[in-house]
Amino acid sequence: MKPLRSDCPVSRSLDIWGDKWSLLIIRDLFLAKQLTYGELLKAPEGIATNILAARLQLLEQSGLIEKLEHPDSKAKVLYKLTPMGVDLLPIMIEINLWAEKYFPIPADRKAMLKEVKKDKEGFIKNAMKELKRA
Repeated sequence: MKPLRSDCPVSRSLDIWGDKWSLLIIRDLFLAKQLTYGELLKAPEGIATNILAARLQLLEQSGLIEKLEHPDSKAKVLYKLTPMGVDLLPIMIEINLWAEKYFPIPADRKAMLKEVKKDKEGFIKNAMKELKRA
């Protein structure tokens, strides 16, 4: 891992997930719970294979994701969030709420945020519990 720029909590966090791609990978793992490399590569944003490989390695080394054996193929692995990665869910919810305020967002995300707004704390608690079980 590269050296830290400072001890500032924001800076240290950004050293791990502050690039253009890492939160999108984390988003996809929140939504699907477990994904293969190929599935992550199909994200609509069009990440390059070398960038995906580098980000997955950084996220794994940082403790946010882990690799699991694929139940159907020895040639594939599954990626999933660790408890440390799952703890980013409240931040991801807040980013979505902020984006909804200023940008048009997809209908499925609007529906999710409608549920969030009914009981944000309960939604986050249940979603985190489900992610940690996956």
